Amino acid sequence: MAMKGRIDTATVQRILDTADIVDVVSDYVRLKRRGSGYIGLCPFHNERTPSFSVSKSKGLCKCFSCGKGGSAVSFIMEIEQMTYPEALRYLAKKYNIEISEEELTPEEQDKENRRQSLFALNDFALKHFEHNLTLTSEGKSIGYAYFRERGINDKMIEKFHLGYSLERRDALYEAAKQAGYSEKYIEESGLCVKRESGGWRDRFRSRVIYPIFTISGKVVGFGGRTLRKDKDVAKYVNSPESDIYRKSYELYGLYQAKSAIVRKDNCILVEGYMDVISMHQAGVENVVASSGTSLTEGQIRLIHRFTENITVIYDSDPAGIKASLRGIDMLLAEGMKVKVLLLPEGDDPDSFAQNHSSSEVEDYIKEHQGDFITFKTKILLSGVDNDPISRSKVITDIVRSISVIPDQIMRTVYIGECSRILGIDEKVLALQVTKFIAEKADRDYNDAQREKNLKEIEPELSESNEISPTSQSAPVQHTDSFITPYERDLLRYVVRYGMVYLCDIEGENPEELEPLNVLEYVKNSFLSDDLAFTTEKYRITFEYISDFVTKHWHSDNSRFRENLEEKRKSLLADGIAKIRETAADLSDIHRLENELKENVEKEIAGMVHEFESSYLVKSLVSAPDDVVREVATDLADEKHKLSKIHTKYSVIETERDKLKDLVPMAYYNLQEAIIETLINDLLEQIRRECKVVPRNDSLIIDLMRKHAEYNEMKKELARYLGERIVAPRTRK
Repeated sequence: MAMKGRIDTATVQRILDTADIVDVVSDYVRLKRRGSGYIGLCPFHNERTPSFSVSKSKGLCKCFSCGKGGSAVSFIMEIEQMTYPEALRYLAKKYNIEISEEELTPEEQDKENRRQSLFALNDFALKHFEHNLTLTSEGKSIGYAYFRERGINDKMIEKFHLGYSLERRDALYEAAKQAGYSEKYIEESGLCVKRESGGWRDRFRSRVIYPIFTISGKVVGFGGRTLRKDKDVAKYVNSPESDIYRKSYELYGLYQAKSAIVRKDNCILVEGYMDVISMHQAGVENVVASSGTSLTEGQIRLIHRFTENITVIYDSDPAGIKASLRGIDMLLAEGMKVKVLLLPEGDDPDSFAQNHSSSEVEDYIKEHQGDFITFKTKILLSGVDNDPISRSKVITDIVRSISVIPDQIMRTVYIGECSRILGIDEKVLALQVTKFIAEKADRDYNDAQREKNLKEIEPELSESNEISPTSQSAPVQHTDSFITPYERDLLRYVVRYGMVYLCDIEGENPEELEPLNVLEYVKNSFLSDDLAFTTEKYRITFEYISDFVTKHWHSDNSRFRENLEEKRKSLLADGIAKIRETAADLSDIHRLENELKENVEKEIAGMVHEFESSYLVKSLVSAPDDVVREVATDLADEKHKLSKIHTKYSVIETERDKLKDLVPMAYYNLQEAIIETLINDLLEQIRRECKVVPRNDSLIIDLMRKHAEYNEMKKELARYLGERIVAPRTRK
């Protein structure tokens, strides 16, 4: 596989400018219009109430529950588990943008090509298996004949990219080697296995092949079914997990079914590959399977991205049903609305779909699907009616299922239904449900505490006798979480308003003032007081911002100003031409032209306002650095915005309007927090030294003197904060 270079800066910018956040997110989440934005269920965590907000104007998405989101690039990276370059290429392909590349270093090439090589190899294997099925005599006589015998038509064979692996031991291995793929990736993909005695063998040798796709249509793995009758040969073999394939996060058929799931607002869950294919062939396309594994939380959350309604179809095998009932509890716990369907005796979804028309299948589902309580009661109580102990265990099991439902109203409804079916007092059931909920809460709390205790490392007290005050040459370094919120507050102003004018300072000539934006004010203040961000992710982000602005702001701002001047000329020219066509007389022309100039200047000022405010946010949320993207996304937007009701009849002072007060206040608050931390450190050291025998009185006196100095600094700063003499000099 040919190595891909680094996407050049101009192409990256073109991708970022073209990608529509609403369009991108809509491929994965059902969005509803709300005000000027959109909202939907977060695809990154389980939730019942939509909290995933998408802003088309800002090009941002964010979940206000779990905090995940960002730009179109960040979203694709998170949801598709892609690297930054992979996400850019994905968007470039989506919007038909031709990519120009720069040469990578060897290390960058290796990192970039690892996943791409596995994807490319799987794609090669897909085409190899498809070719075998339809264009080789062995494939046609064995694999193709099998699918036709099972009633699968050519359209479905093509839609699901079904294939066949030849009987020859290393047919795929030899083909991949001849195509230039390295043994490293051939083995890592799991397509072929290196034998201890030497040589290679194809994992899926002599099997029909079911490719497994991601939501976006990339091949990540395969399932292979043997057609041999030997009992010592496994019926199904699946790809092992790899860098690109995690079984618990993939659903067979979801790529083909996602549009139908959204359209019907329902997902049908079946067990096997053929179940999915036959249902699709019957015209019921909102069907997926769990890829031969027990249902997992990751798979449920995949479904929940598209719908909260799910119908689980079971065949008539009681033993198999009882073994898979745990999946219903998991669906309930994730907030899904669950219906259950039992097929007629002797049928599974594959055979039922093969023997009925599309309308018959859909009608049967509508008429026979029911709530999980009725289903579970019927299955579990079968044969235990005369055994009180067994019956009580079944009832307890059903009540436990109700207890995992997160929605209280839905739990109450199910308690009532359970009471009606089982003939048990509703209050008794409600009490038991409450007990189970409390027990789970205790378990979760204890588990969280154990995990916290394992991860928590008590910092060792410094053995140094010296503590550097803020005025010394080295920047003060603290990792205490007490300081973190203050650093976050200050950095938030930098991220959201970094390039916005804040104040003027005296230049080399005292009579001349130099303008400072928010970023420059913070940088100058840090330099003056010898401070720095100490929370690692904030330090990295601030350094990235400083470097990015140094490299790009001048050229980007100049280009913007040039375009703005062209826009001004265009607005004026168009406006003047229209005025002179419609004005009554010369005085009318002068009046209207003056009004036009005022309106144009207001519009231009608004464009400048928007450019300066959004420049850093738009750049940072699509930055290649993972930490920077995460921090910028967190700081870029606020959950609550002032309602239009409050701004319709009055002018409300915005946060931007108050920056001249807010930014300095945030900086001085951080200074105060640092001093407070130093004081606490000193007190701890003084307490420790007082316990030492023999006591070092001179050291204790020295520490107490420093403690007094810090207290004095704190008082001085408090006076500034109290009097609010913190606003820098601003333009009149």
